[in-house]
Amino acid sequence: MKQSLSKSIKWSLGIAVITLVLAAIFSIVSTFLLSGVTWGIGMLIVLIIVLTGIFFDTIGVAATAANEVPFHSMAAEKLPGAKHAVLITRNADRFASFCNDVIGDISGIISGTASAYVVLQLALQMGYHEGSLQQSTIAVIFTSIIAALTVGGKSIGKTLAIQYSTPIIYQVGRLLFLLEVKLKINLLNRNVKTKKNGKTK
Repeated sequence: MKQSLSKSIKWSLGIAVITLVLAAIFSIVSTFLLSGVTWGIGMLIVLIIVLTGIFFDTIGVAATAANEVPFHSMAAEKLPGAKHAVLITRNADRFASFCNDVIGDISGIISGTASAYVVLQLALQMGYHEGSLQQSTIAVIFTSIIAALTVGGKSIGKTLAIQYSTPIIYQVGRLLFLLEVKLKINLLNRNVKTKKNGKTK
């Protein structure tokens, strides 16, 4: 019990540090990209941020919905990425927490900040003063659209994640495999025991 609690605390602290670092990186990058661009380009950047959140939310849900068994068969056939998919499903709670809570929440916060910048640029370009009724109206409309896209996109993503959890997680496993082989970036431990005909090997 104490050991489990200790691991949980270490994981929570670790994920908090990762969130802090990633949030800072995302914020710096988005600020740099938005600096000096037109409101149209700014809207495109906001859309990309929103889609990033939806994408990772979908992967996180797929991880919790996926069954480990098909990936053991794939690993036994030595399909690239299958062992990574096994690891993802075995650690679905942590993987989903990272995708949904870390990347997803960061994307939501950054998209909100970026939206405010785009609204200000648009209002100034249209000749409205900062804090005017017109700017407030634009802010409400733009924020509502972004919220609708985010919620609607995540809803569709969850449906797809549940229905196609196996192929989605396998493709993620293949991506992690390629990162490890081509770029030597090892995000997961590949030392996974696979099962074939009910036996562990």
